[in-house]
Amino acid sequence: MGDDIRKRGKVEKATEFVERMKKVHEEAGAALKKAQEDMKRQADRRRKETEEWKKGDRVLLSTKDLVFKERLARKLVDRYVGPYTIEEVLSTNAVKLWLPTSMRIHLVVNVSWIVRYKEQVEVQKKEEGKPIEIEGVKEWEIEKILNKRKIRGVNKYLVW
Repeated sequence: MGDDIRKRGKVEKATEFVERMKKVHEEAGAALKKAQEDMKRQADRRRKETEEWKKGDRVLLSTKDLVFKERLARKLVDRYVGPYTIEEVLSTNAVKLWLPTSMRIHLVVNVSWIVRYKEQVEVQKKEEGKPIEIEGVKEWEIEKILNKRKIRGVNKYLVW
């Protein structure tokens, strides 16, 4: 009863079992490592580096999850509104914006909701047509009418 069983002679079946379990353990570890690398590669496929924001940057705010009561048709709402100014950078993932009180949303937004505002260059700036005065009435000259549609009983012209 006082003898240690492990010290006594080797049992061939137990040794084979231990060797087989070590081999299975190594194979399972290698399979887990490969699965982990594959999952990381797939997860990183759509990830990108976060943009560095600082106080005073001008940004556009996404309207994806915002509700506008005055515009009923979702497709008629702009994708981004703004530009607004960053008031404070809270973390790499959240910023506090300087928003008008009429927006009635929380001032702290995730950086996925904003994009950097780029100033328009001279060529991109929309130039309003200047009216021509004919017999005391101001009128605008157009090059041509592209299309005429009837929307809810009102004729709409697409002008070029």
